[in-house]
Amino acid sequence: MTANDFRELALGFDGAEEGAHMGAADFRVGGRIFATLAHEPLGLGNLMLSPELQGSLLAEAPEVFLPVPGGWGRHGATHIRLAEATPEQLLKGLKLAWTLRVEKNEKSKKPSGQRKKR
Repeated sequence: MTANDFRELALGFDGAEEGAHMGAADFRVGGRIFATLAHEPLGLGNLMLSPELQGSLLAEAPEVFLPVPGGWGRHGATHIRLAEATPEQLLKGLKLAWTLRVEKNEKSKKPSGQRKKR
């Protein structure tokens, strides 16, 4: 897989938009990032997952998925080695990241009619 494949698949999800963060392409839903190409020059894509989702991908395909080094990785940020990934693996990783972001976006919405406290 390539960065262009990553981009095409990421933009295929409902509401997904491409933006930029610190000079790198990112992919957002509801204005929040679910994936990036921040490490594209290294042949890596980044998925914003939970530690549990990251663990399941690492268990399935450790040759394809690896934690981002440091604190980000401990919180679920996951690299995907694009050249080693199959289309199914890339799509699965992106779908998990997109779904998690959509769920978090929904949880952060206030019920209608609720006012912000002063």
